[in-house]
Amino acid sequence: MTSQPKFALNHMTAPRLDCRAFLDLAASLNCVGVELRNDLADKKLTAAPFFDGEHPAAIGAYARAKGLRLLGLSEAYGFNAWSDSMRDKVQLLIEQAAEAGAESISLIPRNDAPVYAGNERDEALRQALSEIMPMLDKAKLIALIEPLGFVTSSLRHKADAVASIKAVGGEAHFKLVHDTFHHHLAGERDFFPAFTGIVHISGVVDPSLAPEDMQDRHRVLVDDRDRLENTGQLRALLEAGYAGAFSYEAFSTEVHTSSAPAASLRQSMEFVVTNLAR
Repeated sequence: MTSQPKFALNHMTAPRLDCRAFLDLAASLNCVGVELRNDLADKKLTAAPFFDGEHPAAIGAYARAKGLRLLGLSEAYGFNAWSDSMRDKVQLLIEQAAEAGAESISLIPRNDAPVYAGNERDEALRQALSEIMPMLDKAKLIALIEPLGFVTSSLRHKADAVASIKAVGGEAHFKLVHDTFHHHLAGERDFFPAFTGIVHISGVVDPSLAPEDMQDRHRVLVDDRDRLENTGQLRALLEAGYAGAFSYEAFSTEVHTSSAPAASLRQSMEFVVTNLAR
């Protein structure tokens, strides 16, 4: 029998809630933890600054008082195009994670269809990892690398991320995000449970979409119409020994504007649990 999944929430799933209301929602659903994001205002999903303008330590303390782990802070986008400004961005996120008591930060690759020559792509990724690794070591944090399955992505496959992690000796500092949406888009077959730090789950239900046409805006909660084979992916990870969290990350306006987010999420969680037990 497949083990019971541990659910979590990514703030993207309920961006209209302030941090404390979002943490209340996660606690009401018996989640093990949450992921907070610094890009919600940039995406015009909220007018509030990161941590709602509170000190990160205050939000971290509130999470722990609710019995929640602060699983991670997102994100440092474009980390594999290293520069002084990227160093500053990563350092700030590390400092905020340390202040809040978060367990990780998220690193997101470029998604602008870059054209690389020769081994330039791998060299850029390894340079960034080599620069970030001592920063993580000093703060006693790990970073989660999330390959994006879009055809425009500079890092589509988890296997490439794992190869670069190994090349720089970063096994103790870097883990992967296994995102069921991006796994499907990239046409990946391999799973890396030992390298996986967290799993993001969402569903796509529109039957008219080809994989290459699926975008973040199509990502809803997982139900019986799901086209991403979430149940199969989750079962494969659990059976291979993955014991971490499964964090809901839905980008669809339909989810964001739900009048009953707790009920919708609870229904989706029950669907996942029931199907994993079959």
